[in-house]
Amino acid sequence: MAAVLVFSSPFPKLRRFLRNCWDQLGSHAGPWAPALTVQAPDSLLNPAEEETEYFENPSFLDSILWMPAPKSRRTIEVNRTRRRNSDHLIKIKKNIDICPECGNLKEKHVLCGYCYEKVKQETYAIKNQIRLLENGPHKAPSVESVVLYAGEKPRNEDEGKRIIERNRNRPSWFTLV
Repeated sequence: MAAVLVFSSPFPKLRRFLRNCWDQLGSHAGPWAPALTVQAPDSLLNPAEEETEYFENPSFLDSILWMPAPKSRRTIEVNRTRRRNSDHLIKIKKNIDICPECGNLKEKHVLCGYCYEKVKQETYAIKNQIRLLENGPHKAPSVESVVLYAGEKPRNEDEGKRIIERNRNRPSWFTLV
């Protein structure tokens, strides 16, 4: 629990100056204003009943969180060598390959960014076609969907599934499973 201590100015000239400033702000001060206010622990107002091991009276500095500070300033040379450490530099990638579909550079075992953009566009077109078939949200059937492109016919495994037909050739990256 914390308490607020109010200290009145001990100097009469300073007290008059502060009162004039306070009056110019438009406030009518009571007998205690203007004053200095400090937040302090409640233990300052009520003396401790139990004595501590060290027989010290607690002060308001006990409630402050003290943090360490560096003993000396780092030199420019030390700062620069620390910042230019080889761990902070950009790593050279040695796993770069050419995409077999579009010919752009990509990382091995990662989908090419240009091809991924094509996949996103095709998937978005299929989703729009499904949305038109459903005639509104929350009307999707509980069966699996199969996408058939131009010139393809449904297989025996596709029986009982929802078939979505596209009027274009199947992209090379969109394989039939």
